[in-house]
Amino acid sequence: MSQTDTTQARSGVIPSIIFGIMILAVAATYAVGLNGPLTMAVVFVVTMAIGVPIPFAAGIATVAGLYIADIPMTLMAQAAWTAFEPFPLVTIPLFVLAGQLMEQGGMSEKLVNIAQKLVGAYKGGLGLVTVVACMFFAALSGSGPATTAAIGSITIPAMQEEGYRSRFAGAIAAAAGALGSMIPPSNLLIIFALVTDVSIPRLFLAGIVPGIVLGLMLMIVVFIISVKNDYGGTGEKFRWGPLLEAFWEGKWAVMAPVIILGGIYAGIFTPSEAAGVAVAYGLFVGMFIYRGLTWVKLFHAFKFTAIVIGTVLFILGSTKAFGQLVTIFDIPDAVLGLFRGLAEYPWLVMLMIGVFYILVGMWLESIPQIIIFTAVFFPLVTSLGIDPVVFGIFTVMTCEIGFLTPPIGVNLFVAARITKITIEEISVGVLPLLIPYILMILLLVFFSSWVTFLPDLVYGPMR
Repeated sequence: MSQTDTTQARSGVIPSIIFGIMILAVAATYAVGLNGPLTMAVVFVVTMAIGVPIPFAAGIATVAGLYIADIPMTLMAQAAWTAFEPFPLVTIPLFVLAGQLMEQGGMSEKLVNIAQKLVGAYKGGLGLVTVVACMFFAALSGSGPATTAAIGSITIPAMQEEGYRSRFAGAIAAAAGALGSMIPPSNLLIIFALVTDVSIPRLFLAGIVPGIVLGLMLMIVVFIISVKNDYGGTGEKFRWGPLLEAFWEGKWAVMAPVIILGGIYAGIFTPSEAAGVAVAYGLFVGMFIYRGLTWVKLFHAFKFTAIVIGTVLFILGSTKAFGQLVTIFDIPDAVLGLFRGLAEYPWLVMLMIGVFYILVGMWLESIPQIIIFTAVFFPLVTSLGIDPVVFGIFTVMTCEIGFLTPPIGVNLFVAARITKITIEEISVGVLPLLIPYILMILLLVFFSSWVTFLPDLVYGPMR
C-alpha cells in the first residue's frame, strides 16, 4: 500500500467526530424528532473512519439522509446537475490547463530567474527566491500544489546543494506554494464563489493584497531562519542591470498575469473568458516563443488536467448534494441559533469558525471542506454583518493551513516527494512558516476593511 493510500485510510477520524458531534448537538437541541441529521452524522463518521474516500462518504451519508427523511433519491442527480451547471465552473479546468502549459513550456524557469536576480544575493537568497517565484507563478496557476511542484522542483534541489537543511527547503516551497490558492486566479476562490454567488472578480481583487502581504511575511521568516543558520547569500550588491535583463528574457511569463487579470478588471473579458485566454497564451508562448512544449509535454498537461477536473467534479457532485441536504434539514438555522448569544461578538464567532476550519482542514480536502461547511456557516456570518468577500478570503486562508498540516497536507506531500524526505520531517520544518498564516487570520478577524479596499475601489461597496 502506498503512503497516500495509507494516509487516506487513516484520514477522516477527527473531523468526522467533530462534525458528527456538532450535528448531534444541534439536532438534539434544536431539531428534536428529526432523524435525518443524526443518521447523516453517524454514517459520515463511520464511513470516513474506516477509510472511505470523502466523496463516497458524503454520497453515502446523503443517501442515508434521503432515505430516512423519505426524500426522493433523484435529489442526488439534481444536486450534481446544479453543481455542474454554473458556467463559471469551466474556469477551473482551463486555469489548471493554463498553469500546466506555462509550467511545461518553461515559464516557471523564467520566473525563478527573475526572482534570483531580485533577492538571490541576500542571506537565504534561494529561500527568498522560492517565495517570490511562487508569488509570480501563483498568478498563473490558481493552485497551491501546482505552484509548489512547479517552483519547488527547480529551487528545492538548488537549496539542498547550497547547504539548506532538506526539511527547511521543502517547507519553504510548500508554504510559499500555498499562495497559489490566494493570489488570483484561485481555484478555491472560484469554488467559494460558486457556492455563495459572491462575485468572482471581487474575490480575485480581494485576494491580491493578502497574498502579497503573506508572501512578504514568509520572506521575513525565511530570512530570519537563514541568518540564524547561515544559509546561502553571495554578499553581492543588488544591481538593476541583471534584473532588467532577466525581466526582458522573461517578459512573456511576466505578461501572463498582466493580460489575464488586467483583462478581467478592465472589463475586457469575464473570468471564464480569461481562463480561455490563459490557455491560448500559454500554448502560444510555450510552443512558439520559449519552445519548451513538446507533444509529450502537451499530452502530460492534458492528462493532468483531465485527472484533476475529474476528481473535482466527482467531489463537487457528491458534496453539493450533501450540503443541499444539510440546508433542507435546517442545520444552518440551528447553528445560527446556537451562536445567537454571541451576536455581539462577531470576532469571537470568526475565531471559533477559524479554529474549526483549521482542525477539519488537517483531515479534509479543501474543496469538500468549502462546499460542505460554507453551506453551514455562510448564513451565520452574513447575519452577523461580516462581509461575504472577507469570509471568502478567510475561508481560503484556513484551507491554506490545511495544505500545510498532516495527514492531508497536499503541499507537504508534493514538497516531500521532491525533497526525498518523510512527511514527518517536513511537517516539523514547516512549523515556523505557519506563523505568518496565523497572523493573517488574526488580521482578517480584527482588521478586515483593508481586504475589501481594492474591490470597493474598483466596483464600489457591496449592497
